[in-house]
Amino acid sequence: MSFSFSRSACWVPLLLAGTLVAAPVAPTDTPASAPHPLRVVTSFYPLQIAALNIIGDTPGVTLRNLTPPLTGCLHDYQMSPADLVALAQADLFIINGGGMEAFLSQATRQLPHLRILNSGEGLEAPPTSPAAGNSHYWVSPALHLRQIARMADGLAAADPGHAAEFHRNASNYSARLSFLRDEMHASLGGIKHREIITFHEAFAHFALEFGLNIIAVIEPENGSQPSARELSQTIDIVRSHHIQALFIEPQYPAQAAQTISRETSVPVFTLDSCATGSVTPDAYLNLMRANLKTLREALK
Repeated sequence: MSFSFSRSACWVPLLLAGTLVAAPVAPTDTPASAPHPLRVVTSFYPLQIAALNIIGDTPGVTLRNLTPPLTGCLHDYQMSPADLVALAQADLFIINGGGMEAFLSQATRQLPHLRILNSGEGLEAPPTSPAAGNSHYWVSPALHLRQIARMADGLAAADPGHAAEFHRNASNYSARLSFLRDEMHASLGGIKHREIITFHEAFAHFALEFGLNIIAVIEPENGSQPSARELSQTIDIVRSHHIQALFIEPQYPAQAAQTISRETSVPVFTLDSCATGSVTPDAYLNLMRANLKTLREALK
């Protein structure tokens, strides 16, 4: 993948008569003595937090997140004209990949010269894996560490003058995440109950990393409440497998899980997929620490 940058005229999408069209704008170069900042855009929250740590206080770099902070996973996200304008002005667009950004084909049609860094490239699970086809890479600390490394390399390629800062910041952040990951492995390695039921498929890679077995998901199709038959099937699984806890996510409604809990007397806990949260450097680490505390309590 090339990270060279063109300064030719770009095309900014506009909304005219309800239709997205592209209008040319002049290049935004300033004189050589005052180059414009490296404009970085991330597709959604977990990548924003990673980029925030990698960029740090590096001068001459701006960071913007494309999607609203409460979006969560991007399965059904629809781009707005403002999103396309933001991408038209970006020097580098960092994505999760694996199909998570379903809107990407629309963006590349409108902006064929958009520079994209796929942080999830090479992280796909093999076809025989329980996580096959699942693109929630960031929920696994081990895979997220690889995303961070790839993001640092991509930023360094985009802005070689600050490569040392990007790699140093990424190394420092990765060290902290690696320490937490080791703590999680040590703590979860001895838990007795390893079969779990989650709200949706966000935790496939997380479960694979920590030796958990997701035997059912409450919402099998993203964005749609489970049917009465699906609820009944999940209730049967909870009873037959002696499930200790049901896990919901703060980004989604809890009614279905509460229904299952009433029928089975199995408590509901919140496990965060780290898809939303505060925009602070330690946000991902804090969410993962909270997940560790929840799992220790729920599966003891």
